[in-house]
Amino acid sequence: MGTWRRFACVAGLLLLASCQRDAADDGSNAARKAQDPAFLAAEDQWRAQRREELLKPDGWTSLVGLHWIQLKAHYIGSGPDSGIRLAVGPARLGMLSDEKGRIHFTPEPGVAVTFNGRPVRSKVEIPSDHDESPGVIGFDDGKGWLTVIERGGRHALRVKHADAESRVRFAGLKYWPAAADWKIQARFVPHPPGKTIPIVDITGTTTPSPNPGAVEFERDGHRYRLEALGDPGGELFFVLADRTSGHGSYPAGRFLDAPPVDDGKVWLDFNQAYNPPCAFTPFATCPLPPPENRLDLAISAGEQTYKPAPAATAPSSQKATQ
Repeated sequence: MGTWRRFACVAGLLLLASCQRDAADDGSNAARKAQDPAFLAAEDQWRAQRREELLKPDGWTSLVGLHWIQLKAHYIGSGPDSGIRLAVGPARLGMLSDEKGRIHFTPEPGVAVTFNGRPVRSKVEIPSDHDESPGVIGFDDGKGWLTVIERGGRHALRVKHADAESRVRFAGLKYWPAAADWKIQARFVPHPPGKTIPIVDITGTTTPSPNPGAVEFERDGHRYRLEALGDPGGELFFVLADRTSGHGSYPAGRFLDAPPVDDGKVWLDFNQAYNPPCAFTPFATCPLPPPENRLDLAISAGEQTYKPAPAATAPSSQKATQ
């Protein structure tokens, strides 16, 4: 083959590839333009709020520790002699004590600490996330927070800090293109009052959760069913997995919120399916989808798998020698 002919073939192939890319881009743009502008605006607003919630100073991306409370008393702080060693904060923050299942905190003298936003200098009880009004210990000039969670009768100390690497190096969220046909009206099937469903979390703890009913919806001529969590008459919450789990979306499943039931119907907007906190931090205790909510359906909508930014590498203080 002559030089000119080879050049012409290569140029033709490059032009074809470029046209294919342009056609794909035009197709994507055309698909977005074909959507209702009000629908797209609502989805964009939801995504912006989602990002804002994640990146709040005490949002899920700020988690830096989860410490199970195993002894009657623990010194806590970032110092090496602390029974519960914090990733950030003062070397000695205070004493955590378990008094007959109630968790108390005594601040170290001279260390600035708050309880529910107010300065505290003596021992206080920290109600857990299962209590009516959970308590929050603030430290490190208001950038750090300690709370107590209860899982399966065990207590743990949850630690958040505004300077968490998972927050300051947040890599952003990625979504499938918003599509109106993934906003589906479902039929609500109520359960008897007081019904619960066992929900297992990543720690292996099983919790009976309020299960007011199920929803049934159709997609591509097939009917699907999801068990709902929440209080009767209120908003619904779903923990689900589908054919994209581990193949585009977070492997352990996703969450979905839905408005209260209206005249036996409820809207499921799968464009707003989102990752659990465990997708962003190893210090969360996320619920897993119950068997009933593992769908034989590829939900190519909503939030995709989060890919964190590469870990920061500290510069070497000296050159390697041969």
